[in-house]
Amino acid sequence: MKFATVAATAFLASSVSAGLFSTNSVSIYDDNFPVPGENPLKHCQDPAEDVLDVISVDLNPNPPRPGASLDIVATGYLKKDVEDGAKIHLQVKYGLITIVRMTRDLCEDVKNLELECPLKKGELKLAKSVDLPKEIPPGKYTVQADVLSKDEETITCLTAQVEFKRGGADATLVKQDV
Repeated sequence: MKFATVAATAFLASSVSAGLFSTNSVSIYDDNFPVPGENPLKHCQDPAEDVLDVISVDLNPNPPRPGASLDIVATGYLKKDVEDGAKIHLQVKYGLITIVRMTRDLCEDVKNLELECPLKKGELKLAKSVDLPKEIPPGKYTVQADVLSKDEETITCLTAQVEFKRGGADATLVKQDV
């Protein structure tokens, strides 16, 4: 469970670091919408109408490794201001089992990233480091973060899959068949 919390935090940091984020289920994403940079992230759907244009998200190491520090560097461009009341819907699955499902206040979470609401239109940059526990249970993890404005407009929706091997070996990225 500690890994789930750390994984959720790491994914949340990478999602929020690119800027910000209605669903309660992990969707099958389209390989036509990868997030630019060194990362396993995909947009949940065509991001053309999203408030946030994700320019890049880089993870180091990519894929993440148990017991290692995960460094996240992200840039994005907000097409309009994001005000108090924005929400992040986050879900983490271990195989088919949902281990985390939560809704967070975006403006509370961005304070941890040295940002504050309202987030103003324009470029956003962030660098964040998250320590991953050494004892990550082997298996496939699927994470989805859906970020909505206070008016329920999609800011962004991101998803990723990472598989950790038995014995603490490096993770591998999982290509999801559509």
